[in-house]
Amino acid sequence: MRTDVRHLRDFYATPLGQAAGRRLEARVRARWPDVRGLRVAGVGYAVPALTPFLGEAERVAALMPATQGVVPWPRQLANVAVQAEEVDWPLPDAMLDRLVLLHALETSEQLRLFLRECWRVLAPGGRLLAIVPNRSGLWALQDGIPFGQGRPYTGRQLRRLLREQMFEPLATERALHLPPVTNRTLLRVSAPLEPLGAWLMPRFGGVLLVEAEKTVAGAVPVRARVRRYLPELGVLPKPEGLPLPGAARREAAAGDPADLPSGGRA
Repeated sequence: MRTDVRHLRDFYATPLGQAAGRRLEARVRARWPDVRGLRVAGVGYAVPALTPFLGEAERVAALMPATQGVVPWPRQLANVAVQAEEVDWPLPDAMLDRLVLLHALETSEQLRLFLRECWRVLAPGGRLLAIVPNRSGLWALQDGIPFGQGRPYTGRQLRRLLREQMFEPLATERALHLPPVTNRTLLRVSAPLEPLGAWLMPRFGGVLLVEAEKTVAGAVPVRARVRRYLPELGVLPKPEGLPLPGAARREAAAGDPADLPSGGRA
């Protein structure tokens, strides 16, 4: 079940949400340092990850599922938030170069159809960045925050899922190693320790980030094969000079009874 958009918006307005948003923004930016001339979109509530691309990418769009709800974004610029159905987005085929999934995959009720829609709107060779709760992390255990909702994943589970839907995983990393505390003082103390946590406990980050590339299977010329190997249907000519089947051969050796004299002997 989708998390309500108001809960997502309010979370990212809290000190914990702001700290998480800054960290995710930094990791996404490090993954895609230059998007000039590219078309970038996010699905779910991906605004923290899309922020650095405003004013740089050729086009930015924030697709928000109808079952989640939509809020205008960004506040100070022209709105780029769009309401979309779960598996029917108002985008043409192969339009996007980059696609971020944040608060999207883990709460999808039509998971494989959702990923097929991701595949449809990405150009060949386009990149997808899936950000989901890490099953081994502390954040997935907190019911009161968005990362505690839906299905958490292991890296292996997420990579297998993406491969099944024609995406080739390229890189896996984890983020949000700071504990999900709400106290401002503890947040200020723990934020500088994020790199240390990533080094000491790399598998226990709050979220998984898996970057994957859209793959396109080679087309098989099925119709050409049919035309090449199958003859046209119709009446086939009677073969000449070929050995006859057993029953016909015996009948020919015995002769046609109509040719026999009335005595019954040849």
